[in-house]
Amino acid sequence: MDDRGKNTFQEINSQPEVWAEAINVYKAGSKVVGELWAENQPDQIIFIGCGSTYYLAKTASALFQYMTGVPAFAYPASELVLTPEVVIPDSRKVLLVAISRSGETTETSEAISLYQKRTAGKVVAITCDSQSTIAKQADVGLGLDTAKEKSIAQTRSFTSMLILAQSFGGDIASQELKDMEKLPIVAKRLLFEYRPLAKKFGESQQIKKFFFLGSGLLNGLANEAMLKMKEMSLSYSEAFHVLEFRHGPMSMIDESSLVVGFISDHATAQEAAVLKDMHNLGAKILSLSEAPIPELAPIAEGIVLNTGLPEWMRPVTYLPVLQLLAYYRSMSNGLNPDRPTNLDAVVKLTL
Repeated sequence: MDDRGKNTFQEINSQPEVWAEAINVYKAGSKVVGELWAENQPDQIIFIGCGSTYYLAKTASALFQYMTGVPAFAYPASELVLTPEVVIPDSRKVLLVAISRSGETTETSEAISLYQKRTAGKVVAITCDSQSTIAKQADVGLGLDTAKEKSIAQTRSFTSMLILAQSFGGDIASQELKDMEKLPIVAKRLLFEYRPLAKKFGESQQIKKFFFLGSGLLNGLANEAMLKMKEMSLSYSEAFHVLEFRHGPMSMIDESSLVVGFISDHATAQEAAVLKDMHNLGAKILSLSEAPIPELAPIAEGIVLNTGLPEWMRPVTYLPVLQLLAYYRSMSNGLNPDRPTNLDAVVKLTL
């Protein structure tokens, strides 16, 4: 019996249930998070992670600054360890948010230790292991143990930790969080409705190159979609800011390209124009947007999120179908998405 990809497929499709648990975990921890914020009143936030969780940090920092107005920055954890003078401002009251699936990643743990030695700032940890080293190092831990995965590539762990980060930002911005409870229903619908589309593109051997374009709140997610495609399927895959793609990278476009556009609410016309340009150069186009985009209908396949949720709540909904895309590509390439080449679930090293 061929069990390739069994865990990855199950973990992708379990997201509606795990997202519901993530929402409840944040509810249970919201009081202590609010108290930490009120006591410390930070005027800058630094989000750190490694690999997928660095892209999660990028998404979370953009969301947090967008929602609260508090300056927020994202760095790979190793940057804080190796060049702390670049990452930590001496004149600011900083809150560090460390994101790690396992809670055992060496760079992230070392970054927390160094940060705590150099500053009087507090640490919030977002993990999938509430008893991990990193969770215990933090002043406040948001741990979702049920999001742990048997697979190496992050799928439900990434999106579930993103829900915790989105909830944190919304809470500090005094936003109503009740509508977060609609997210599991949205995930279930998207996975069912667009699985055939993900399978079609994933199995198409006419496609040799994948480009994921997203800006603003969506750039970190475009990078994560790119990383999933690389990790699982060993396919040529890149991510860029949408309009930046015109400034050189579009030279790689030809008939073997799939361009995936993460379309925002505020720049729909400009982002759609880039996708039309790429279609004119021969690329196949896949767009993701809250509502249908009429000008793209003749040239693109579209994933319509149709969440009815505010823009800050939506980012997590862009990923599940693209995780399926990477899964189907991996299976079509004869690989095992559960065990990507050369990778381990936890990176431990000596710094």
